[in-house]
Amino acid sequence: MEANVVYQDRRAVIRLGGRFDFNAHREFREAADAAMGRQDVREVHVDMNNVVYLDSSALGMLLMLRDKAKSAQKELALANCGGNVRQVLDIANFTKLFRVV
Repeated sequence: MEANVVYQDRRAVIRLGGRFDFNAHREFREAADAAMGRQDVREVHVDMNNVVYLDSSALGMLLMLRDKAKSAQKELALANCGGNVRQVLDIANFTKLFRVV
């Protein structure tokens, strides 16, 4: 999986691509820590436009990020969730746990 962070004003966008599964935990954690570590960032979006697959470990990573964001008083949103990714999020009721933009 690819994970990089782009900063736009007071927003960090974590752009993911490829398979979002357990093997991606290191890349995701590094990107998430970079986004959360910036004091000027008030909002974090996880851009899932290029994610082709996600599993339960990816859902767990998103939940951990949600907890970190809440502790850091940062807004969190999932962005560009379509196709199979959106279907998995809907089945897991993540659309009720996260703001989806």
